[in-house]
Amino acid sequence: MVERAPTAVAATVVEMAQSGRFEDIEELFAPPLRAVVSAETVRVAWEAQLSTMGSITAVGAPITEPPKGGPVRISLPLTYERGGLTLVMSVDADGLLQGLQLAPALTTPWTPPPHTRRRRFDEHEVTVGSGALAVPGTMSVPRGRGPRPGVVLLSGGGPFDRDATSGPNKPLKDLAWGLAGRGVAVLRFDKVTHAHADQVAARAGFTIGDEYVPHAVAAVHLLQDHPAVDAARVYVAGHSAGGKVAPRVAAAEPSVAGLVLLAADAEPMPQAAVRVVRHLASLNPGPATQAAVEMITRQAAMTGSPDLSPDTPATELLFGFTAAYHLDLRGYDPVATAAALDKPMLILQGGRDYQVTVADDLSRWRAGLAHRPDVTIRVHDADDHMFFAGSGPSTPSDYESPQHVDPAVVADIAGWLAPRRGMLTRLASLVTR
Repeated sequence: MVERAPTAVAATVVEMAQSGRFEDIEELFAPPLRAVVSAETVRVAWEAQLSTMGSITAVGAPITEPPKGGPVRISLPLTYERGGLTLVMSVDADGLLQGLQLAPALTTPWTPPPHTRRRRFDEHEVTVGSGALAVPGTMSVPRGRGPRPGVVLLSGGGPFDRDATSGPNKPLKDLAWGLAGRGVAVLRFDKVTHAHADQVAARAGFTIGDEYVPHAVAAVHLLQDHPAVDAARVYVAGHSAGGKVAPRVAAAEPSVAGLVLLAADAEPMPQAAVRVVRHLASLNPGPATQAAVEMITRQAAMTGSPDLSPDTPATELLFGFTAAYHLDLRGYDPVATAAALDKPMLILQGGRDYQVTVADDLSRWRAGLAHRPDVTIRVHDADDHMFFAGSGPSTPSDYESPQHVDPAVVADIAGWLAPRRGMLTRLASLVTR
């Protein structure tokens, strides 16, 4: 095989996409990626962006991240008539694509939220988990006397880094710094799908449990072992899919003190995917968005079909997840799992969220946990899915401008985790036993 420089591969992918040669792009996929993404999937995603943002007017210089024992990550800025995006690719040593996605534009660097109390905490790097799938993370520890409550942060669905970086925004870093400045020790880490994308893609039986639970449990133990942390008050806080799977983490690790669920989805994925894509198509109707609706609807039907089997190709299923992933997710009821836990919970929801909604998701949490006096539910009416405050209908373009997590959300979590509350929770637990 002729060796190709990663930057040359990136330029070739853009040229092929602009000329409609999506089958040729598929030929550049490494086998693990080819198993889950088809040329048709790339075409629909590419044309949907063109219909929304207009034609590409400029392609910026590639930004290359040094490899860390794996593929080279390349970010290629794309300027459209009505905005910008970044084409992110992972290119292996053979010049094949291990990853390909369109992400928000890299416009301005992240800056700390105005309310950050940076002098009140220290940070250091940690390793979460062990063996070939260990991932790097960051622990934020408040200064001064402890012991402190601790929180493990879990990001949403997708190969996110520890900060849940999306364009210029880092919502998990916002949360970590906000909570650490208020006296809470926080541990966040790169998802295994981010740190070891090629290894994960090669595992046909990989599930959402594999995606979250082992590293979340290891992170809980790391916080519990820290001398500044109260081992009896280590919580798990998950956003979106991370919130959905948080009850599963607590079921696997009984020492978890409680849960914070942020925009946690509860609606089955096939239903949610069709609902969201139809909503997005209504904002920008046209042939490309209609094609996206048809593709997602077709994949959702197969994903939710009783005929789904471990042999069903991932290219026929939602988001390129394997049949094993979807079968595992189908058998998991997050609300019922949470209801069976004898642990306090704080559930936060954005009123403007179109991805995880008050009507379709929060209603399920409310119904399933209505009998629990130790469950607190709050809706922040002005917040979207990332808990960025705003007004009017939320759209995907909102995530492309620099924003920060609503400070009221940070205050909610910090107040709920206050030492006095933790002590009362432990006392109540002793009485009920």
